[in-house]
Amino acid sequence: MSACKECHYIVQTREKTCPKCHGELSEKFSGMVLVLDPERSEIAKLINVNATGAYAVRVK
Repeated sequence: MSACKECHYIVQTREKTCPKCHGELSEKFSGMVLVLDPERSEIAKLINVNATGAYAVRVK
């Protein structure tokens, strides 16, 4: 698994760029937040996410 350094989206691919924002991916990340309903999620609003998916809390 890798996480995007820009949008923190977690992907399970060997690609070098994020499929959402085309940012650089890193295998070094910690924590995970699953956003299921971004419209109603307070956490999604705090981390500025508007799409469902898995997001890293911190990416190095």
